[in-house]
Amino acid sequence: MIEIDAMFPVMVTPKLDALKQFYEAVFGFNAVFYDPNFYLHLVSPNTGAQLGFLLPNHGSQPAFLHPIMSADGYVISLEVKDAAQAYAEAKIMNLNIVMHLKEEIWGQVHFMLQDPAGFRVDIVQHLEVTGN
Repeated sequence: MIEIDAMFPVMVTPKLDALKQFYEAVFGFNAVFYDPNFYLHLVSPNTGAQLGFLLPNHGSQPAFLHPIMSADGYVISLEVKDAAQAYAEAKIMNLNIVMHLKEEIWGQVHFMLQDPAGFRVDIVQHLEVTGN
C-alpha cells in the first residue's frame, strides 16, 4: 500500500498571478511556492487545504500537462461553517457568483463562485441530517 500524506489538485492555467491574488484575498491561502514562469502552490494556514496551479506548455512537464485545463466539469469544493455568511461576504466583495445560495435535500447549503481562471469554486456547508 502507498501511504498518502496529503492530497491536492494541480490545474493547468496561464493565470497564475490572478489566481494567487484571488485565493489569498478571498480565502486567506498562502503561496508557499510561486514561480510566475512555472507553478503556484497555495496552502490554507487554517486547515492545511492545498491547491496547485501549473503554467501550460512548460518544458519540464510531460506533453499531457501542456494544454490549458478546461474549467467545464471541474469543481473546487471548499467547506465552510456558515455558507450563508460566506455568501453575504462574497456579495460584498463583488465576486463572480455563478450559482446562488441554495439548500440541497441531501443535507448541504452551498453556492458557487468562478475564479479568475474560470474554475468553479463550490462553497459548501454540510448540515446535520436527521432521520434515515
